[in-house]
Amino acid sequence: MHLSVLVLCLVTITSHRVDGSHTKVNEDLEVERQLKLINKSPIKSIHTKFGYIVDCVDINKQPAFDHPFLKNHKLQRRPNFYIKKDKTSVKNSTTNPTFGFDEVECPTGTVPIRRTTKDDLIRAEFLRNDNILVATKAHHADVSLKVPGERYYAVKGTTSIYNPKISIAQASSSHIYIQSGDGTNNIIVGWHVFPHIYGDDKTHLFVAWTSDNFKKTGCYNVQCRGFVQIESHYHVGGVIPNISAYGGPVFDMPIEIFLENNRWWVAINNYSVGYFPATLFTNLKGADEVGWGGSTIAIGVPNPPMASGYFPDGNLYHAGYFINIGYRNAPRSAYIGPAKFSIHENSDAPNCYRVKYYEHSRFGHALEFGGPGGNCNV
Repeated sequence: MHLSVLVLCLVTITSHRVDGSHTKVNEDLEVERQLKLINKSPIKSIHTKFGYIVDCVDINKQPAFDHPFLKNHKLQRRPNFYIKKDKTSVKNSTTNPTFGFDEVECPTGTVPIRRTTKDDLIRAEFLRNDNILVATKAHHADVSLKVPGERYYAVKGTTSIYNPKISIAQASSSHIYIQSGDGTNNIIVGWHVFPHIYGDDKTHLFVAWTSDNFKKTGCYNVQCRGFVQIESHYHVGGVIPNISAYGGPVFDMPIEIFLENNRWWVAINNYSVGYFPATLFTNLKGADEVGWGGSTIAIGVPNPPMASGYFPDGNLYHAGYFINIGYRNAPRSAYIGPAKFSIHENSDAPNCYRVKYYEHSRFGHALEFGGPGGNCNV
């Protein structure tokens, strides 16, 4: 996966900026216009214990259907090919939902969508400053699979969940991805800590996508139109409350992206949360690369920790991990664990972050990744 995915996402989400008018009145009006486009009238609103509001929106009136490619889209409420639960996990890892609502769910026929606030748009606008973006540094440590001539129709893995300590000028993530066309088309799913998106330093579930290498299309979560939500319990952008600690306990989260019926489905904890219609993409009938790992960014400061903040050392209770990883090279086929000779271990700043792949472990095909960050460009 290209190094600058997080930076490109930053640029893209801010492309939905306020109008160029220099008057405060016009700027405020434009912000209000954008908020009305993004936030749909809710059937019910939930004030979460994490300080943000989730709106329960009519499933047929969610923001995704404002996309011009989805005007006549037929909603699919669940995949036909059900996911089989993978019960293998690290000792002490949670088998319960690690984020979402513990007591309240959205009513039948609605989906939970995190409400976008004026502050959210202001933070995004701030990132438009060219001087800030020029100072941005992106780094990654991951395992990728790209065999010439082979196509991929699904990717999965179970990742440990951490809360790396970062500043407002940093971000850190753990994710799986699929891509094609040398990165032109991307879908990325995982967790991240990203204060410039959420206004906090908590760990959040995220999805991201693009059809043109984040030049004009794509964003995180539902900040632009595209992701179709179907689950009434989980929501993208939600806080993940259960966080791992070095040495244990370890909490983890199964993630899956798979193609079915011309839709790229996203599953979390074996629940199909939603999907990206393939019509959003220019060349994603099948992917030519998949991967697992982490990324960080920094804006004018040293890079932050990745995952637990420790280098891989052979102990899955220490560094971040993906276990039980696999892919499909045919629709609805069985998952395959990547062979050691076919994968690439990628770390562009080994003084800050490292990755180690295990073809055979007690937890299936697995990898460790992470590190303390720092001055990675020296």
